Amino acid sequence: MRKTLVILLTLAALCQMPQSVFTQSLHSSSNKAIKTYNDGVAYYDYFDFKKAETLFRIAISHDPGFYEAYMMLGELYTKQNKADLAAENYRKAISIDSLAYIPAFFSLANAEMQTENYNSALKNFSSYLRHGGGSAKNNRIAKKNIENCKFAIEALKKPVPFNPVSIGPSVNTGDDEYWPSITADGRTLMFTRQSYTSTDFLNRPNYQEDFYISYLSDTGWTSPVNAGAPLNTAQNEGAATLSSSGNYMYFAACDRPGGYGSCDIYFSANNNGKWSFPYNLGPPVNTSFWESTPSISADGNMLFFSSNRPGGMGGKDLWYSVMNESGTWKEPVNMGDKINTEGDEMSPFIHFDGRTLYFASNGRPGMGGFDIYLTRMKDDSTWTDPQNLGYPVNTAGDEMGLVIEAGGRKAYFSSKRDNSSGKDIFWFTLDKSFRPNPVSYLKGRVTDRETGKMLKAEFELINLTTNRVTIKSRTDDLGNFLICLPSGNNYGINVSKPGYLFYSENFMFEGTHSVMEPLIKKIELSPVKIGEKMLLANVFYEIDRWELKRESMSELANLAELLRINEDFVVEIGGYTDSTGTDQHNLQLSEKRALSVVNYLVESGISPGRLQYKGYGNTSPIGDNITSEGRRMNRRTEVKIIARKNEKR
Repeated sequence: MRKTLVILLTLAALCQMPQSVFTQSLHSSSNKAIKTYNDGVAYYDYFDFKKAETLFRIAISHDPGFYEAYMMLGELYTKQNKADLAAENYRKAISIDSLAYIPAFFSLANAEMQTENYNSALKNFSSYLRHGGGSAKNNRIAKKNIENCKFAIEALKKPVPFNPVSIGPSVNTGDDEYWPSITADGRTLMFTRQSYTSTDFLNRPNYQEDFYISYLSDTGWTSPVNAGAPLNTAQNEGAATLSSSGNYMYFAACDRPGGYGSCDIYFSANNNGKWSFPYNLGPPVNTSFWESTPSISADGNMLFFSSNRPGGMGGKDLWYSVMNESGTWKEPVNMGDKINTEGDEMSPFIHFDGRTLYFASNGRPGMGGFDIYLTRMKDDSTWTDPQNLGYPVNTAGDEMGLVIEAGGRKAYFSSKRDNSSGKDIFWFTLDKSFRPNPVSYLKGRVTDRETGKMLKAEFELINLTTNRVTIKSRTDDLGNFLICLPSGNNYGINVSKPGYLFYSENFMFEGTHSVMEPLIKKIELSPVKIGEKMLLANVFYEIDRWELKRESMSELANLAELLRINEDFVVEIGGYTDSTGTDQHNLQLSEKRALSVVNYLVESGISPGRLQYKGYGNTSPIGDNITSEGRRMNRRTEVKIIARKNEKR
């Protein structure tokens, strides 16, 4: 079996070489040169490139005009990804005999593209097509690369104001590091590392792909730690997408037992620092084909990924799936020819704003290989024409895996910019024209107000502009959570746990692109008992009126549900105003506002006998009455538990 495989590999290598190299009419009359050259071909066929290189160079020393020896060196260096040396030898061969083997122009142009010698590559791709006789596949590649060269020549004239910098030696090593993923606060980084493990019987290296995690400290990124089992296995894992909080992730894994295709998408949750056993998403996301490079939206309801399943535009396409109310994924939808091409599209990243998508493609005009592009979702849910991020972010190599912090300024991606160190992770500051919409976040910990005990609680983020719940989840076991707050909308948060009064707060954004500084909150929940009270932060009224605004409905529905669950208690709804207006006016206004809440609760099925209301006007301010923020704090509605239902009051 082993001998047969060696023969097949040798034949495959020979079939890919110039036919003139293996004929008797070599470009040399030196017997020494020919013998040495033939010995070099034998070593080349058995993948001993070092010995073959030495012999080809000796053959050239015997005959400096030995065309085939230069061509073989070009092929050898191409296989070793030494594009500069490959181009040098192809160029020498063509100078000796430009018509001996027309595809030499194609090989030279490809090598020149990899070294970003775009002007010369453009000339040689054109020469290859002009002479004719090439394969249909290579003709298509040449035409595509002519467009790439033209794009790259202009891009080099107008570099974008980015300066990619290595993330540093604590993360980047001599191995390959790529596909970074980052939490919204920018402090947890997960990435894929491909490490050397061994060699096969042909002396070719074997590699292992695993997840590693690093944390941002005051001095930079910490030394990465292998994520370990059950995430990492003897198979290959890669291309993770962390949730905004880092509490769960989706990732790709290949050849796992029980999988549906060559690579599938999996889910894992983190509880107290331990990742759960990965769950295969199964159909309709995973198929018998290839699914990889997932990206999850900040609200957890939209999953983008790459797949070569039927129904696409080319090789690998970008698809997305939306989560049902039942928590299952809907049939994936192809993103269409606005995004996908006849080439490959991979590594999508949907920013925390839910509207800005970055992805890698080799099917569009670019610098060569995979370039990174940007597209934005429009109000009608279609996408803008993809925009190349330009040079020097994109180069002749493969750039992919771009991710961006919530604030929209700092970006990370993977690229190979030094052959001695393999693929590395780089970062740069995004120019304003390429930034997503800014996103703030609330990071909190929930505790018992009386005991300080950390509580595992449920939370929901309500878009007050649309009156829809956009995120509904729960904290980890230590009460920690993180919620992204995209700009352009007003939000309310509700944190609840059985046996406790709920906590609410709102985040009022002014203008389309304004954003708050990230918030760190310690949220204390009060037990349900007589004397406790809570603020209804997301109950709003018309200006100087008592009619409830539409944005109040989610909060009031939560209050009604709390009263239904705790049916033994009687509560007082208290209304408060700022100091604007007379005392008499403020007392009347606050009382009418409290009554509006009582009327809503009665209409929701709460017994009137359990409800009291009172207007306090501006008698108990909690903020100043000088600033707008202080006055806003004073205009509030509170709920206080005053008795049990059958007790005398």
